[in-house]
Amino acid sequence: MPINSEADHRIVSDAVAAAEAHTSGEIVTVLAEKSDRYDDIALLWAIAASFTAMSALALFPQFFLGKIDWLFEQLGYWHHEWTTAQIVTLTLTLGLLKFVGVWAIQLWDPLKFFLIPPPLKTFRVHEHAIRHFKVGAERRTHGRTGVLIYVSLKEHRAEIVADEPIAEKVSADVWGEAMADMLGHIKQGQLAEGIAAGVRDVGVVLAEHFPRDTDDTNELPDRLIVL
Repeated sequence: MPINSEADHRIVSDAVAAAEAHTSGEIVTVLAEKSDRYDDIALLWAIAASFTAMSALALFPQFFLGKIDWLFEQLGYWHHEWTTAQIVTLTLTLGLLKFVGVWAIQLWDPLKFFLIPPPLKTFRVHEHAIRHFKVGAERRTHGRTGVLIYVSLKEHRAEIVADEPIAEKVSADVWGEAMADMLGHIKQGQLAEGIAAGVRDVGVVLAEHFPRDTDDTNELPDRLIVL
């Protein structure tokens, strides 16, 4: 459900502008298709499958060799005694084929992301959000009142990251309420509306702890940043 239309972008930017009208805080919104390629995890699955296949052959050689002999007999070949070199070659070939096969099927993103452990998805989305916050919002405002709302589509996860002065006054439970409101809309397919809902909730919290000064200026962009 990517945001492509100008109307969707306007929903988010208008929500940011409205929220910042009552606070000296600055809200940055970022939407990412995914937070990581997870190629290292795909590699680990392929290696694990390869070693599992080779280990199974090493533990139960007679079973597997018997199946191969039966197949060869069906193709018209005579039964023969397996040499050590042939068994080693068969084992390595099986491991290689298993590695390539498991790596190849993970080129299909839905399966690849299904195989990623949920805690790892959460960790990498959090790390990616922190990196974007450090680059785009941290210490970028006069009173260090920046907040990043980060949504990662493939992982179905979101993060709210705040500058230190805000984090000292606002507990994680409060951000959790904003997160729940935002994700509730997103799960219904309303991506722009969900991000806007998160922005409004964050704006209410910021207005309570960091009300707008008379000389306050807009220091960070209101637009939705799409990665």
